[in-house]
Amino acid sequence: MTNTNTNDPSEDTWELAGRTLRSRLIVGTGKYADGPETKACLAASGAEIVTVALRRVDLKAKDNLLSWIDRERYTLLPNTAGCYTAEDAIRTLRLARELGIADLVKLEVIGDPKTLLPDNEETLEAAKILIDEGFVVLPYCTDDPIVCRKLQDLGCAAVMPLAAPIGSGLGIRNPHNLALIIEQATVPVIVDAGVGTASDAAVAMELGCQGVLMNTAIAHAKRPVQMAEAMRLGILAGRQAFLAGRMPRRMHAHASSPTIGLIE
Repeated sequence: MTNTNTNDPSEDTWELAGRTLRSRLIVGTGKYADGPETKACLAASGAEIVTVALRRVDLKAKDNLLSWIDRERYTLLPNTAGCYTAEDAIRTLRLARELGIADLVKLEVIGDPKTLLPDNEETLEAAKILIDEGFVVLPYCTDDPIVCRKLQDLGCAAVMPLAAPIGSGLGIRNPHNLALIIEQATVPVIVDAGVGTASDAAVAMELGCQGVLMNTAIAHAKRPVQMAEAMRLGILAGRQAFLAGRMPRRMHAHASSPTIGLIE
């Protein structure tokens, strides 16, 4: 559900798993230089949801990644980055639940260590089990309309097709497939992985995606805090363009001024 009956960007809300959100940017928390940079980038992004790779957090350390995140300000989205089987992903998220971290989870089951592309079969298997156990599942998957349809039919709260391989910064490689996924979607479509700069985020929103999830594009920018701000604005611009409705594409020029009644 999205509120589109407004020209005020602050009132353009959307629904995700029963939560009403204004920001359409979800950001990761890895690869930053230190705690202060992480906090500054999260603030500049305007994000309301931040994702954390559970297998990369030292939960025994007093000053760990989770301690840098203001839980009053941000909704925590634990993810299963680094898991290569459904069994590993399920075990990781069960542990997160026992620790009281969250039931809203990002399911990520990697199929190949070089490309970090997802294993769709393992993802589907894990999603079914986790949903049966009461988790609210947001699955990272390929930009395959059939896989996305199967995931939403299982009961996933959103589908998160990649734009390009994780960390590649290549931008949206297959806008046609994303458009097909959006067309059939009954849940939010959130582009996850592959975004490199603000224009990539804007394109995702112009296609009609509900949100964009990113990490490396911000963390590996020359000025991460400035890029976080740019991504926030790119999301806003793309969403406003989508709502405004772009002009039709034409094969030939179309004069801006009338061609009749010209002064001789």
